[in-house]
Amino acid sequence: MAIGQHTSAGSDRSLLRRIVSASMAGTVVEWYDFFLYATASALVFSKVLLPAMDNAYDGIIAAFVTYAIGFLARPLGGVIFGHIGDRLGRKHTLQITILMIGVATVLMGCLPSYDAIGVAAPILLVLLRFVQGIALGGEWGGAVLLVAEHSPDAERATWTAWPQAAVPLGNLLATAVLWLTSSTLSDEAFLSWGWRVAFWLSAVVVLVGWWIRTSITDAPIFQQAKAELEEGKVAGYGVLDVVRRYPRGVITGMGVRFAENILYYLVVSFSIVYLGAGLGMDTSRILGIVAIAHACHFAAIVLAGRLADSVGRRPVYLAGAILGGTWGLWAFPAFGTRSTAVILLTLVAGLVFHALMWAAQPAVLAELFPTRMRYSGVSICAQVTAIVAGSLAPILSTTWLKATGSGWPTAVYLLVAGAITAVAVLSLRETRGLSLHDLDAADRRARATEAVRA
Repeated sequence: MAIGQHTSAGSDRSLLRRIVSASMAGTVVEWYDFFLYATASALVFSKVLLPAMDNAYDGIIAAFVTYAIGFLARPLGGVIFGHIGDRLGRKHTLQITILMIGVATVLMGCLPSYDAIGVAAPILLVLLRFVQGIALGGEWGGAVLLVAEHSPDAERATWTAWPQAAVPLGNLLATAVLWLTSSTLSDEAFLSWGWRVAFWLSAVVVLVGWWIRTSITDAPIFQQAKAELEEGKVAGYGVLDVVRRYPRGVITGMGVRFAENILYYLVVSFSIVYLGAGLGMDTSRILGIVAIAHACHFAAIVLAGRLADSVGRRPVYLAGAILGGTWGLWAFPAFGTRSTAVILLTLVAGLVFHALMWAAQPAVLAELFPTRMRYSGVSICAQVTAIVAGSLAPILSTTWLKATGSGWPTAVYLLVAGAITAVAVLSLRETRGLSLHDLDAADRRARATEAVRA
């Protein structure tokens, strides 16, 4: 019996759990690698792989600019792998992306310092970051859709929240490794070779994630859409077709993604800068606090996914947009207390607000597009938005901090982003319990109507 038949009847959850495990395993690896770069940008790259700057903020800004290269590459990855994923399948696409990001990360750990090879160091760093971005641009959509298309209609947000929860696990792993090396080694040893260990360890987890993904299969609903495509029953798929046929879905999807992406990178990346360069806190102390916050984020995402199935996508996501938008108004004054407990609670609160949006996001985006173009649609919504959201957030915030010495410009920026996402959420129709088969049937009827009119 097909996996989709089992799970839709609720008779065998073990197969769905295997799909979820495979998706999570790869996602942990991919985001470990991606966020390892984010943390290293604030702590290491500005000192090791980039030229010396006049002050600490300029070095961090330069490191975040190289960090943003990954975001610029992500839409390209979304286009390439969205097209492949909609045409050939989710499984094979995910196997390619995990290997790409793993190789790029290991090579980052091998880069000579700026003092050793000069400008070639940041050039090679940017090239490898670009490869990382392409791979991640194709990874996220495939990972969440693999689960979404296997899940029961009434529990789609519950199950798709698990691969979302793999993101803080990957970030927790990256933070923990850097914390361990930075707290056990001298500053000189950490900057010389200690940070590289975290990048080299990627090879082990990549191979494990790739192997786990060899055992999974695409969902029956995708296999049906693929068969229709091969038989010539479907006229088009991919990015161009999804933008032409579902422009409102694309715009709305970008809107719901906007504040979520900004909030996350402010909490996990800019907070490190603010606490370290702004307040002069010790690196190992900061990383320890952030690691605990990531663990809490994992639990919050799992719970928020269940909530999105029980009360609906719109109220949960809207609460996240409103609460998340106001986080900066009180977070930066709280950081100023320098209290470990207060800072921890502040970071946890920000990540809980983020979880309300992040957990519901795969279900919301998957329910905007039919199967034949779902990978492309979801990837474009997520990755194009990341360019103007997550990539710019740490750069802008660090620039404002340097200019004003305050977190208030960032707080206002986040408030505006929350309002934009709240409007996008209010424009959505509630899709809790929606059948993806019904969505595909509506797409077929629309195509049939177009054919008659033509």
